Amino acid sequence: MEILDGRKISKIIQEEIREEVQEIRKAGKRPPHLVAILIGDNPASNTYVKNKMRSCEYVGFNSTKVHLSDNITEEELLHKVRIYNDDPGTDGILVQMPLPEHIHPHRITKEILPEMDADGIHPTNVGLVTLNFPGIISATPAGVLELIDRYDIETKGKHCVVVGRSRIVGRPMSILMSRGGKPGEATVTICHKYTPPEELKRICPQADILIVAVGKPGVITADMVKEGAAVIDVGITRVPDETKKSGFRLSGDVDFENVAPKTSFITPVPGGVGPMTVSMLLKNTLDAYKRRMDD
Repeated sequence: MEILDGRKISKIIQEEIREEVQEIRKAGKRPPHLVAILIGDNPASNTYVKNKMRSCEYVGFNSTKVHLSDNITEEELLHKVRIYNDDPGTDGILVQMPLPEHIHPHRITKEILPEMDADGIHPTNVGLVTLNFPGIISATPAGVLELIDRYDIETKGKHCVVVGRSRIVGRPMSILMSRGGKPGEATVTICHKYTPPEELKRICPQADILIVAVGKPGVITADMVKEGAAVIDVGITRVPDETKKSGFRLSGDVDFENVAPKTSFITPVPGGVGPMTVSMLLKNTLDAYKRRMDD
């Protein structure tokens, strides 16, 4: 069993980006610029944006954090997005989710120009990726692909089961694993909340590669995993834990302790997919910058 070390691979990717940005600066050009829009005071969202800004600083990006009140109207937020869409000095834009209930996330996502969509969730980018055209890949699925690629996990002809069908992770993940290229060319089954529990227990043990993203701690148990499978746990949930100073611990969707001995590869939580998401966000921004500068 080998741990898919997201922290290590993320660090390597950020070093690669940092070196490229240093060359950009040496050439007398401005560095890439990422704008992160945060609404309200959700503690988790605050932490995520803070980590993204810190990573931007490390690799040499310019970055702007726009912190807005949670009583902002949808139209006001759309206007703010349009300002950065029109800014020639901005290359990537992200609006941190979740949003307040009175703001429709799909409308905000669609307002970001596809070529500046750092998160890779604009319908245009999802469509391009679905058809195997060049496009910005959603940051978390892109991170999963990068782990699979850098650990040289074979996907061609393998059976991949994706548990979860969210538009940000599960659905694009199923498409990416089945499309042409490497990683890809897998036979994919997707399960979701309407998959009966007995079917989930029947289907998951067939997986050579099991990717889980449902946000339910420990939903995947050892009896649901085939010997030698590669298991990628995208889920991360705060679980109360009085032994921790914070009062909680982070748990994945997989019962790691009991599942890990059966696997060939497995991601830990934390330290697996999470760090990869941030690095792929940076890579998306760098790629957007290069396309813009080449135009």
